Amino acid sequence: EAKEALLSFKVLNIGDRYSLVEIDLHTGRHHQIRAQFSAIGHPVKGDVKYGARRGERDKSICLHSRNLTFEHPTTKELVNIIAKTPSTFDPFIKNVLGS
Repeated sequence: EAKEALLSFKVLNIGDRYSLVEIDLHTGRHHQIRAQFSAIGHPVKGDVKYGARRGERDKSICLHSRNLTFEHPTTKELVNIIAKTPSTFDPFIKNVLGS
């Protein structure tokens, strides 16, 4: 039985071959971003499992969780974690941004 899987996204920049997008998950299903972007014809860069034409040499995909917010299970306070973008993404981001 299918479960609801909701996300919203904003296109930050469009390059020749790739786009840089910001995604907000409203549900947290397994492979949700990968499956939904593949379904609309825009698989994640390097994600051959979900339709990318070719993989990365290191078998990685160009998907990064920059910001994670959740309720602490004991204190019930919101915890917000911000992670730096991996340096391995730099060439891709420069290509999309055109700089």
